[in-house]
Amino acid sequence: MLGHISFGVSDLVRAGVFYDAVLAPLGWVRLWDDPEGLGYGRPGEGEKLNLFPHADARPPGPGFHLAFDAADHAAVEAFHAAALKSGGTDRGAPGLRPGYGATYYAAFVTDPDGHKLEAVCQ
Repeated sequence: MLGHISFGVSDLVRAGVFYDAVLAPLGWVRLWDDPEGLGYGRPGEGEKLNLFPHADARPPGPGFHLAFDAADHAAVEAFHAAALKSGGTDRGAPGLRPGYGATYYAAFVTDPDGHKLEAVCQ
């Protein structure tokens, strides 16, 4: 549905450390890297998330978050653990969310710039 999404980040190096760690369990890698930004996606599929440095970077408003598909519960758990270890904030530990569906297993975090992220296995 979407070609890609881009976020502004206040510190590109810090964001790279964070996103390298949290996206690895989901099969995503850094596809390009230069002083102007970073691009992430699955190998051979092209970037789906781009990060660009902006001094006044702010996350989108209430209601917005980015959910990444996870292959299994272990990937959701690894995403969450990597986020907390890399400067993210917990917004919901890994677990079933029966209100979203019988098999909806997810974790929620906020990155160091305040972007709300989710990893979900359904």
